[in-house]
Order: sequence, then C-alpha cells, then structure tokens
Amino acid sequence: MKWATVIVAAGRGARLGRPKQFLEIAGLPMVGWSIQTFAAMNEIAEIVIATEPELIEAMRELARRLAAECPVRLVGGGALRQDSVFAGLREVSSDCDAVLVHDGARPLVCATDVRAGMRQVRTGRAALLAAPVIDTIKSVEPQSRRVTATLDRRSLWAAQTPQFALTGELRVAHERARRDGWTVTDDAALLERAGVEVVVVPPTSENFKVTFPADIARAEAILETRRASPSDDILSPSTPLRPAQRR
Repeated sequence: MKWATVIVAAGRGARLGRPKQFLEIAGLPMVGWSIQTFAAMNEIAEIVIATEPELIEAMRELARRLAAECPVRLVGGGALRQDSVFAGLREVSSDCDAVLVHDGARPLVCATDVRAGMRQVRTGRAALLAAPVIDTIKSVEPQSRRVTATLDRRSLWAAQTPQFALTGELRVAHERARRDGWTVTDDAALLERAGVEVVVVPPTSENFKVTFPADIARAEAILETRRASPSDDILSPSTPLRPAQRR
C-alpha cells in the first residue's frame, strides 16, 4: 500500500502567543521533527504540508533540507484545521492508496507507532493513535460549571495523530462534511459519521501536542534524551536520512 502524509502546520499558536511551526525544539523547528520522521519511512511516497500562506516558502526550504528524497508539496491552510486537511487532501496524488494526517505540533511521533496505525487500515476501517484517559472525567454544564455526570474512564481515550485511512474514504468523509456543514476537531470524527469503522492504536512513546509554554521544555527534554540514544524510529537532527527506496 502506498501512503501519503498530510502534515497540518497552520494556525496562529494563540496559547503560545506566536505561531509555533518554526519554534525551535532540540535543534529543529518543531514541524521539522515530523517532516524528518515521515521522510525517512519508505512506506510514505509523498508529504503534503498545509501551513500559513506567508510561511510556505520557509516551509519549502525546511522540507528541502529534511526530506530531500521524498516528494513534498505545500498548500495554504484554511481558517479551521478541517479546512487545512481538506486542502492537503486535494494535493495527494491519485496513486496513493492511503493517507495519514498528522499535527505538526506533535514532534514526538515515532515510526514504530506510525506503522502500527498503518497496519490497521483496510476498506471500511480507519485508525488513530490514542491514549487511554487516566484522570477521572467530569461532564460539566458550561455556564454554571456544575458537574452533570462522572464518565466511565474505562471507555475514554484521548485522540492523537496521526490518523489513518484509505485516501478515497477520507476524501469522501471530508466532502460530505462540507456538503452537510459538519465541523469537527479531528478526521476520525468525520470518518465515524461517514460510517467508517475507526480503531484506536495506543502509542508506545510520548506523543503529546505542544500547546502551552511548559510543553516546549517537556518536549525538548524528551527529544534530547532520544538524541543520546538515536534509533531508526526516532532520529536526531544530526542523524543523516537514509536514501528512501520508494516505488
């Protein structure tokens, strides 16, 4: 199966007070960690990056440096994450059977977990990385903040990315969402609404989204630890990329 990757790297980074795509973490712009990881995977035939229009040239230069052996296309992102993914999907080649969508603000993703998600995908079935919830979760009335229910955490998982699907099925889900006015926060929700079975794949290592200032130091510490013991799954900025043997 030939795979495409759509990296969503648009957005203004409101919680950090600045766009975070090029925020340096452990020697690379944050989005560069994801580009590097996917470019080193022979299963991935191409990468599409959706970013802010004014950042396209800077992103193109970063991709040239980190993904020289993998075709990369750039596209302007939309007002919502959902719009950015849709724009990226339109750039995926017709010969890519399947696609994974990843948040550029998750720099810790590793190839082992990506491959585990890939293995779950088939006709009528999609997947996403997700972690079981460990805190007790309360349902709360928004205005009064009154607790209305305590949810059973045994059935609750926190969604992550990548999220994986056949290209045609994800395109149909997005097209149906635009037609019917659905607005959601991840692609799995669109696939669920479109009748595609979605399964969760627990990651084997940290894969959190960098959202708040404290996340930067946490991510950097993890990446520096990985740099001390680099592997084929998790590369450091000084690790040369293997020439990709893509069909």
